[in-house]
Amino acid sequence: MKIPHFDLDAFVRDTLAEDLGEGVPGGGHDVTSESVIPADARFAGVMDSRDPVTVAGLPIAAAFFRALDPSCEIAMLVADGDAVAAGTDLMRVSGNARALLTAERSALNTVQHLSGIATMTARYVAAMGGHATLLDTRKTIPGLRHLEKYATRMGGAQNHRMGLWDAAMIKDNHVAVAGGVGPAVARAKAAGVASIICEVDRIDQIEPAIGAGATHILLDNMGPEVLREAVGIIGARVPAEASGGVSLDTIAAIAASGVDYVSVGRLTQSAPAADIGLDFKPA
Repeated sequence: MKIPHFDLDAFVRDTLAEDLGEGVPGGGHDVTSESVIPADARFAGVMDSRDPVTVAGLPIAAAFFRALDPSCEIAMLVADGDAVAAGTDLMRVSGNARALLTAERSALNTVQHLSGIATMTARYVAAMGGHATLLDTRKTIPGLRHLEKYATRMGGAQNHRMGLWDAAMIKDNHVAVAGGVGPAVARAKAAGVASIICEVDRIDQIEPAIGAGATHILLDNMGPEVLREAVGIIGARVPAEASGGVSLDTIAAIAASGVDYVSVGRLTQSAPAADIGLDFKPA
């Protein structure tokens, strides 16, 4: 699995070091496994989902197990992006019991979190009924952005900008300091910024933003009727994105308003963890 700009080995190493307490007095080992499990004991188990989910993160879970037992045997039973029913087996793993039980929590935490995001994302995509494209946002847990945005892709969304570096997004505070939508966009264009997203919360801000060089208009906290009016003004000149106050109950009407995109922060901000477990099942 390749996630651009994400160092999987470093993530696995740092996560396990945190759980093992490396560098902490008395830390650096799994007290429970070392005291309870014989050094040569074997473990065979199955990771399964207790609820219907869209899967994300299985290759990362496998990396945790292999980091502590390079010779462990892993069988992937489904793939990331698959929608599975409750009770579906996702992965079989067997190897040294101490190593696999030490890695278990880190592996499960990652799959539960990412599958929760992918599952919520898939529900939003389905609710849109084929209208518009779903986007994620920068409302991610620090340090987990690349993983969380990977999970939204597995659920059927498209990534918005990855950070502060790959596009300008002019929001209300930028506008307030710059002295208006037009001056803010004009300064970004003068600086040579290629992609300029401008947030507007009033219809009368649309023309000044496009006139100054905005390449994408973000329509903030507008209802479907106002969105339709805004789309009519924008036409085909630049893409139109709806954002703010979007829920599963409202996204169908918002997506059907004619906008090109709908962005939803709660995909990464509020998705509950998927109910996925790992149970001992001797071969």
